[in-house]
Amino acid sequence: MTDTELLFDPSLPGLADDPYPHYARLRRTDPVHEHPAGYWMVSRHDDATAILRAPRMSVNEKNLAGASAEDSAEAQELPPAMVEAANVMSLSLLDVDPPDHTRLRSLVTKAFTPRSVVALEPTVTELVDEALDRIADGGRVNLMDELAFPVPFAVISHMLGTPSADSDRIRELTGKIHRSPELLDEAEMIEGMAAIQELVKITREMIDWKRAHPADDLLTALIAAEHEGDKLTADELVAQVLLLYAAGHETTVSLIGGGVAALLHNPDQLELLRRRPELAENAVEEFLRYDPPIQQTRRITTAPYPLRGKEIPAGSLVMVAIAAANRDEDHFGEDADKLRIDRPHARQHVSFGAGVHHCFGSALAKMEGRIAISRLVDRFGSLAPAGDVAWNDRVELRSAKDVPITV
Repeated sequence: MTDTELLFDPSLPGLADDPYPHYARLRRTDPVHEHPAGYWMVSRHDDATAILRAPRMSVNEKNLAGASAEDSAEAQELPPAMVEAANVMSLSLLDVDPPDHTRLRSLVTKAFTPRSVVALEPTVTELVDEALDRIADGGRVNLMDELAFPVPFAVISHMLGTPSADSDRIRELTGKIHRSPELLDEAEMIEGMAAIQELVKITREMIDWKRAHPADDLLTALIAAEHEGDKLTADELVAQVLLLYAAGHETTVSLIGGGVAALLHNPDQLELLRRRPELAENAVEEFLRYDPPIQQTRRITTAPYPLRGKEIPAGSLVMVAIAAANRDEDHFGEDADKLRIDRPHARQHVSFGAGVHHCFGSALAKMEGRIAISRLVDRFGSLAPAGDVAWNDRVELRSAKDVPITV
């Protein structure tokens, strides 16, 4: 099949640089699209919201039509340690349904209550200001390296109470496991599985360290839940810690980098934020709408699902195109493709999902984004781009990798 025959081609060179024309075509031409690769794509805001909230939707791959309880043939050919690591990772909140999801979420979300998030503001502010000091000394820097990555990584490390770690290595490993599986060749798949194996090993070592050094932190609390047996198994503990530590910060990294990139590309909005700093909170909602870190998320139908005159069969993989839904003109108006930090209904984006799988870390991510971006803009009146923004090559978890700035 040639590129021109595909309504949406995730392997198209350069698609991650600007996927929005492709999403617009999908939304306009076939908003409930049966993709030739064997999955469905939904791209309208109202449809996306309905699917994300639908109780009959699953995230467990065992519910895919034709799925077997046995390991796949490809997995059988992998080293046993890799298969074991992948099986552990599949126990995270992202990949389980109620009632297991309900049980696991209740253990993790206690650390993400509104009161807990507010209590973290001084810590986040201090971390941001330290990063801004480094940027001031550098003059011309890559924002991703100096602010967007270090702050969220330090915050989640602080919450968990983890020991010092090689943050650069963890950043490299998480980058390998968050690429879209359909775009990888066999060698890249093996590389991704090896990254998962190494991350599971790092996580087990952190847990062992914390057992010997308990404190008033999230990791100690999760270990205590594991000791109670019926609340958290040993492998479930590893999966949730890995989700929080190695993956949980990535969307905030993307939010900060993408938000600043959007402001630099829209200098009128940068000036508006300077003039009206009270817009910072709504600006973060607009950044999330305009350029969401998670561009697509998956659901699996457990029963036939009728939508716009079509019927998605039971056992189907449905890709909810969040980035398309967030720019739906029918919902956000004719200027949905424009950045407007004062947009009245910006918070109606679906960037954090909806329903039982709504991101429990959304309040923390938005708080970090608000503090990081508003303090950057306030401190550096001469903030300007120092080159072109470079994006990663991921379709589902899209992020800037280079945002060169000068202050």
